[in-house]
Amino acid sequence: MDISARINFLKDEINRHNYLYYVEEDPSLSDFEYDEMFRELKKLEGENPNLITPDSPTQRVGGISTKFEQKQHKYRLYSLDNSNNYDELKKWYERIAKEVGEVELVCELKIDGLAIALTYENGIFTTGVTRGDGVVGENITNNLKTIKAIPLRLFNSNAPHPTPPPQVGRGLTLDVRGEIYMPKSSFEKLNEENLLNGEKIFANPRNAASGSIRQLDSSITAKRDLSMFCYGAIFEDYKNAPKTHYENIQTIKKLGFKVNPNISVCQNIDGVIEYIKKWENKRFDLDYATDGVVIKVNSIALQQELGFTSRAPKWATAFKFPPEEVNTKILEIEIGVGKTGAITPVAVLEPVSLAGSTVSRASLHNFDEIKRLDIRIGDTVLIKKAAEIIPKVIKVDEHSRAVNAPVYQPPTDCPSCTSPLETREGEVNLYCPNAVSCPAQIKARLEYWVSKEAMNIDFVGPSIIEQLFEKRMVTNVADLYALSQQDFMQLDFVKDKAAFNIYNSIQESKNRPLARFLNALSIRHVGKETAQILTNHFKTLEKVSKATAEELSQVDGVGEKMAASIYEFFHNENIIELLSKLKGLGVEPGSEIFEATSDAFAGKSFVLTGTLQSMTRDEAGEKIKLMGGKTSSSVSKNTSFVVAGENSGSKLVKAQNLGVIILTEDDFLSMLDKGI
Repeated sequence: MDISARINFLKDEINRHNYLYYVEEDPSLSDFEYDEMFRELKKLEGENPNLITPDSPTQRVGGISTKFEQKQHKYRLYSLDNSNNYDELKKWYERIAKEVGEVELVCELKIDGLAIALTYENGIFTTGVTRGDGVVGENITNNLKTIKAIPLRLFNSNAPHPTPPPQVGRGLTLDVRGEIYMPKSSFEKLNEENLLNGEKIFANPRNAASGSIRQLDSSITAKRDLSMFCYGAIFEDYKNAPKTHYENIQTIKKLGFKVNPNISVCQNIDGVIEYIKKWENKRFDLDYATDGVVIKVNSIALQQELGFTSRAPKWATAFKFPPEEVNTKILEIEIGVGKTGAITPVAVLEPVSLAGSTVSRASLHNFDEIKRLDIRIGDTVLIKKAAEIIPKVIKVDEHSRAVNAPVYQPPTDCPSCTSPLETREGEVNLYCPNAVSCPAQIKARLEYWVSKEAMNIDFVGPSIIEQLFEKRMVTNVADLYALSQQDFMQLDFVKDKAAFNIYNSIQESKNRPLARFLNALSIRHVGKETAQILTNHFKTLEKVSKATAEELSQVDGVGEKMAASIYEFFHNENIIELLSKLKGLGVEPGSEIFEATSDAFAGKSFVLTGTLQSMTRDEAGEKIKLMGGKTSSSVSKNTSFVVAGENSGSKLVKAQNLGVIILTEDDFLSMLDKGI
């Protein structure tokens, strides 16, 4: 038997059946037959390691990485401008028509996933990189190889599918763009399993996909049911390169990529609006999350003529579906205790379908909000999802209220430690003052310490923290660093490997940058922005902790109230003891000074409030800093601009009262484009 020929035959067959199963969703082989072929291929390659190639199906599961390397994209990944109503959409089309005349358009569902760029050289998948900032992303090639909807080598684009067996598109080099997603059904199954095993529960399919694709151990990624829809490719030196976007999609489909079948060519903007109306509610029947429609000029030549702004193509836009609003009933109001002792009310709802998922809880923000809306237990309320994620009560149906429904009374004692609650001057929240021994506060601080926003400690989620606290193995964040690998094996569902990962992840966090460390300490009024400001000014933890209240208040971006809180924190005996214990265990933060690449916003202070559509507030803050500006978490007379997104609250009101310049998201994007 010709071993090399047999291996090539098996690779061709397995790749073809992967395509049929994961892309066409039309399997033609039993699981047993597939497994037999895979076992034979693995056995032959094991006996002939010199014949193993990167495109072999056996190479889909890699090993453990210590980190993801940064990699520059070959071609920049741009953002998309958004349209939120039909008038905005028509104006976008009118601008295009004015420049190049009436054009044919293509509509595609906007997949709520993670943007990825895949590079193929001579028909072989070589590199996969996350979007990052569009210029530089993270190399997650090994993890992407575990996703069977991604071909490891290209089919022959001229061959009919799925027969004859696929052949390598020799000489074909291209950059493919797509969205990694987790099917809704798989998301629900994953959360059910995690709940059973006491592991992390994901908020939505996008978060689950993000957490899965960035696992350092690619074998974990392989166990998660991820898929990918490709939405375009850049071909290099290819004489038969597609002339339209629609042809581009059909070509990459022939090469073996999974593309969304719900693509439509429209002759004008009216056809686009019909497509949007069709899918606004129909999308909830799909097994993947969508949050809008992407509209592109079909002609690639016209795309090139129209070009780009500094952040987005002029020839494309995204229409965002409005958040869905539904009525349901408030069954109960639960009380949560945060890391600083703030008491937060949460509505327990009669389960209802909202924007494609079942909702049973909603934020009530604070007790003033309950009073303002006059929310009572048993009320029928209107809820919506803010930014498609967090359910929020927006209105009460008073006409359906029971005649004798009592007015809601805020609690007087902490639900966790029974300490009498207190108010604080100038704040709407109630607080539990028992920071030292309130179980809810301790657990909340521990959970925040390990979170991605703070010390970014992998493998330690709420369920691990809960067990450590209940078993009295930790009472503060320093105790985490004193635990051994054997200690973690005492926890339920934690075996050797998991204990090893948890222990190493905690130990590796000892020298996180100072800004992260300050944020992780849960100092009242100090968030990520203030932590970075303190780091840039004082440079070391010792200087921050020894600063007087006056010195702190003189730092640009730190007000008197915040300065008093920071001073009080670092002069608390319990905190002094905690910091000493952390230092004794080797936890010593390093400094991280942020350097701007432009001075366009020099001397300008921005406050970001509400939900932005084109980027997160963190991303907006980074752009401001890169252009020499500063961000602050509070509005004052020294604030230069307030960028107000959707659902802006008290910060917007304060800015209006102080006469601070208020920018819409479009105003802000225009400033970024112009560099002013």
